[in-house]
Amino acid sequence: MNLASRLAAVALVSLFATGTAFAQTAAPAAKTDPAATTDKKAPKERSAESLDCSKQADAKGLKGKERKKFRRECMKEAKAGTAAPADKK
Repeated sequence: MNLASRLAAVALVSLFATGTAFAQTAAPAAKTDPAATTDKKAPKERSAESLDCSKQADAKGLKGKERKKFRRECMKEAKAGTAAPADKK
């Protein structure tokens, strides 16, 4: 065998070896959590109190930290107001 045929044989063997190495490499499975993907797509339902507090904040033109503080206080008052009649029964 001359040098050219030996190089051709080595190249052919390395081609097959490389092909099988790539064929045996499995692609990593993508982790998909069906519950997580549906939660991100579906917006959370907001309570009537939350919507009312947001409307009040909009009417006052509040933005940023002032809006957040107002909504927090409004929600506390709304929840306290709904819980109080239930205790009186």
